[in-house]
Amino acid sequence: MKFGCHLSIKDGYAGAAKIAEAYGASAFQYFPKNPRSLSIKEFNQDDALLCRKLCQENGLESVAHAPYPTTLTPRDAKRRAQVISSVLNDLEIAEACGSKGVVVHFGKQIHVNNPVASYHLMIDTLNEILSVWNGRGRILLENSAGLPGGMGTTLEELAMVRKLSDYPEKIGFCLDTCHAFASGLWTGDNWKAVMDNAIKLHFFDKLEVIHFNNSKYDTGYGKDRHANIFSGGFINENQFEDLIQTPHLKGVPFILETPKETISHKEELQLLQEKWGTNRNAK
Repeated sequence: MKFGCHLSIKDGYAGAAKIAEAYGASAFQYFPKNPRSLSIKEFNQDDALLCRKLCQENGLESVAHAPYPTTLTPRDAKRRAQVISSVLNDLEIAEACGSKGVVVHFGKQIHVNNPVASYHLMIDTLNEILSVWNGRGRILLENSAGLPGGMGTTLEELAMVRKLSDYPEKIGFCLDTCHAFASGLWTGDNWKAVMDNAIKLHFFDKLEVIHFNNSKYDTGYGKDRHANIFSGGFINENQFEDLIQTPHLKGVPFILETPKETISHKEELQLLQEKWGTNRNAK
């Protein structure tokens, strides 16, 4: 299995790659710029290219994550222009770093009495971004952690938005385990049903990354509160085992976005390798 974690770029993109290698990770995720801003970043091309080189030399995969204010359902023209410019900037940085793409949260409902309008707006925003993007990296739509029935909580929605886009080949998916559990998509005990549905929807074919997180709240509560894999969460090891043993996920990187107060990502990665790593049965 490919395990990794989210890393800071305080020492540059190449610095994040070096930390991932030191952690014994197979992958890592990073914010391409300030995670709380949509401002455009004039990034260091040499640093990004060194990141790409280090990943190639060490067999690392990387993925970028769009800043928190990024929304595919912007409420007005000004915010829409900011989001489009910001995501294109994120894609440019990710491309320079050799990353798989940019994870972007699914849109939110903005019309209480007309939910379909929010999906139309989301698709229009994606089309405007992707009409001018010709790089290899893709936008990776992430499932939402809302209450059951909330926007972006089903695989059908992710698959349909991709299908209805003018540029489906430029869109992939990110599956967050905490979000899936919080929304009731995955209850912990229904993985086979989720898996069968994903196969039917060809979801796994476009799945580029898994955000590997436990949940501080039980399934169906709609709360996006991450917990560590082996402690403090409602998803148990046997339930994670069902997911991890899925053949379709063999080559997909599992990225930790877990709390670091009680255990570091380096230590948690070591535990994951001991439990589910390729050499777990070797003595």
